[in-house]
Amino acid sequence: MAARICTEIRLRQHSRLLKVSFDDGRSFELPFEYLRVNSPSAEVQGHGPGQRVKVVGKEGVGIRAVQPVGQYAVRLVFDDGHDSGLYTWDYLYELGERL
Repeated sequence: MAARICTEIRLRQHSRLLKVSFDDGRSFELPFEYLRVNSPSAEVQGHGPGQRVKVVGKEGVGIRAVQPVGQYAVRLVFDDGHDSGLYTWDYLYELGERL
């Protein structure tokens, strides 16, 4: 399968959603909380199988910035200080399908 390509990202602060559109025509509206608790960072995912950490209490979390990382990902800067996960286009697409 070819890698996903993001064609547009919109940060919707009022509704607390990140809208992500892809080259296949699909788009997803991902809640900030959902993105935070599913961060791809080692802090959340751990360093190996079975090490995933359950993140709670993020209902009101906001996103301060969306920073591009090359042409394959973004870094989301959350207002709780978390900013270490790189959300690849494939991972954002997967999160959208799981929602």
